[in-house]
Amino acid sequence: MPKTLFDVKNDLVTVGAALAAVKEEKLTEASKPEADIETLKALETKEQGLQVRMDILQKEHDEMEAKQKASLERNKSKLDGVEDPKAKVTAAKAELIRATIRGRQLSEEAKAALGDRNSTGGEKILPTTMTNELLHEPFVKNPLREVSTYTSVTNLEIPKITFTLDDDDFIADTETAKEIKADGDVVSFGRNKFKVFVPISETILAATDTNLVQTVDQGLESGLAAKEKKVAFAKTPKAGEESLSFYGVGIKEVSAENLYKAIKAAVADLHEDYRENAKIVIRYADYMDIIETLANGSATLYNAQPEQILGKPVVFCDSAVDPVVGDLRYSHFNYDPQMIYDRDKDVKTGVELFVLTAWFDHKIKLKSAFRIAKKK
Repeated sequence: MPKTLFDVKNDLVTVGAALAAVKEEKLTEASKPEADIETLKALETKEQGLQVRMDILQKEHDEMEAKQKASLERNKSKLDGVEDPKAKVTAAKAELIRATIRGRQLSEEAKAALGDRNSTGGEKILPTTMTNELLHEPFVKNPLREVSTYTSVTNLEIPKITFTLDDDDFIADTETAKEIKADGDVVSFGRNKFKVFVPISETILAATDTNLVQTVDQGLESGLAAKEKKVAFAKTPKAGEESLSFYGVGIKEVSAENLYKAIKAAVADLHEDYRENAKIVIRYADYMDIIETLANGSATLYNAQPEQILGKPVVFCDSAVDPVVGDLRYSHFNYDPQMIYDRDKDVKTGVELFVLTAWFDHKIKLKSAFRIAKKK
């Protein structure tokens, strides 16, 4: 087993004590009038041998100590002396990103600031603070974030309806009753794996903590938002992802001669329980086409609120190829809280990548709470 700095220090003490003892013995022998020359020579040889050992150990000690100090300096946390809690979290995030890219260990101070729950030393689980911000901070780039339901629970199962009456056969909306009878009254969320890659140049890595953290946070947020929208509004979902899309689960379609009338008819076709909280998810271009048709040359309608025109609150999303009308509380995204972070490298450009692996699911808890409006 290789010697540690502690072992070398102990050896130095032992050899140093032996060297001092031999020197003392040699002086004592030399001061005797009848000193034996051979004994003096033997003591001198022994002293020289111990001195050589001492020099070797001292050199090794100095080198090992210098390496240890350099390592401690490199791994010294920038959190030392930071009092502001917000600044401490930002510094801890920056340390995690740099440590990941450079293959180093995260300091205990940074783990504490981020609420790191990975005590196993195995997979790199994203710390609590970063997970919560990614999952629960509203993202401007994904309008569903503010209207759909979002949770972060492993193996989540929830009832489709939030209350029952003493008469189990009583559900006002017959369409809902049929759906529950056909599909069951419990929604079980699965785990669909995907990765987000955030490129980090050497310039950004060497930038301030704030710039580095903002760059990575924005990249991760945009990646999550893009994936959510992509699967929720996929017209032709990938195999196995049909249940994630509004267009893949068999929501009832309502058609009319134009999109305006189709949306109006879709709202009216909803049961009153869902119509009360209904919203309309529509592309901005489609909404402007409706305004242009209704305005017929007048500028008045262009200044009106979308809710005044369509009768329900409007959510603009360019991914909604066909407008989705309904109670968006029944659109539910669930993430597995154990996100994993790691590093990779783009071999084409040589740029380092901060990689986030996440698992999530999107369920339409009740298809009867929605309609899809289509122009004939």
